[in-house]
Amino acid sequence: MLAVYAKSQSADDPLSGLEVGERPDPSPREGWATVTLRTAGLNHHDVWSLKGVGLSADRLPMILGCDGAGVDEDGNEVIVHAVVPSDGWQGDETLDPRRTLLSELHDGTLAEKVALPRHNLVPKPEGLSWEHAACLSTAWLTAYRMLFTNAGLTPGATVLVQGAGGGVATALVQLGEAAGYRMWVTSRDESKAQRALEIGADRAFANRERLPERVDAVMETVGAATWSHSVNSLNPGGTIVISGATSGDAPAKAELTKIFFKQLRVVGSTMGTRLELERLARFVVQRGIEPVVDSVLPLADARTGFERMANGEVFGKVVFTVS
Repeated sequence: MLAVYAKSQSADDPLSGLEVGERPDPSPREGWATVTLRTAGLNHHDVWSLKGVGLSADRLPMILGCDGAGVDEDGNEVIVHAVVPSDGWQGDETLDPRRTLLSELHDGTLAEKVALPRHNLVPKPEGLSWEHAACLSTAWLTAYRMLFTNAGLTPGATVLVQGAGGGVATALVQLGEAAGYRMWVTSRDESKAQRALEIGADRAFANRERLPERVDAVMETVGAATWSHSVNSLNPGGTIVISGATSGDAPAKAELTKIFFKQLRVVGSTMGTRLELERLARFVVQRGIEPVVDSVLPLADARTGFERMANGEVFGKVVFTVS
């Protein structure tokens, strides 16, 4: 089958290890299903895997990809849930210390077929396009959990999203606006800030710009470069929800005094559960949300999408059509 996989890794030149070519069809084990994919989505996780982060070299070659939607062996239209718990785990799979994502231990979704536990199949709601279904499994699920499970917000709250443009940030803006939050964003790119306003952000600010008023929660994926700004932007009792640190995880100032004096909450957030993905898909359809798609490319042209992401040219999701 045609697949996009990591054949080698390089921190300096990650795309040198990217290969688009033939790989063996999956051989699912007991309790697993095989999905024939219609669409698949690209994530920063895929580029990091090519850099050697989160994917050990002894597992190469590895088919990349966490996002996908397709048809199972019984003809059911499904969305792939990419969090795979360890054998025997019960409860919230994101809390399993041995959990993995597709493309870390098991081959991922950038292929014509993918094998995964049958429990990880989420019914694709009627009315959700294949392109939009391919956006939800990773970035959108991460955003859903950040906003609706971990932030402790009610409609009317003001939320700051650090770093407009990426898949999680655009999902946060669209989901928050649909839920009745006032969404503010920061960006170092004026064009991305303008796009954020077009998809539902209430206001946009330059990186580390002083805000006109403090906010109830900050959605943090940037890390070191914006940490102090996030802490200083919060109302007393406010919450920072952090799901990534693309600029590094060691800020120059931890701001511990401000955190305890203002009684701030710092909540880590990673992906989401199968149930949250099912509810996310339903919410997107019910509210008429159309996830922002940066571009749609055939799987055979996957390198173009990877190049756009590696060069920071993406706004929203890159989607690959498979069949």
